Amino acid sequence: MTEIYQYHLFFCSHERDDGRAYCQQHNAQSLRNYAKQRVHELKLKKVRVNNAGCLNRCNLGPMLVIYPEGVWYQYQTEADIDEIIESHLQNGKIVERLQR
Repeated sequence: MTEIYQYHLFFCSHERDDGRAYCQQHNAQSLRNYAKQRVHELKLKKVRVNNAGCLNRCNLGPMLVIYPEGVWYQYQTEADIDEIIESHLQNGKIVERLQR
């Protein structure tokens, strides 16, 4: 049986070796892992946290996009991830200060 998700979070964890900016320079994988852990701890059953290939916005810093809305966030810290989870995933309100 296919599970239905309310939200899919795609975290860019891309790395490059050509001198251009990339999300992993900003600890993106670790912060993605933190988000996955928090979603699990909060028992948010209809939320899926995934790695993504390059989202082509690396110059903005670490990026994630949440579907089905297609909301893009630039985050820096675990506190930013907590705010996105609480506001967007739990309360349905976009975190405007992090939206890109």
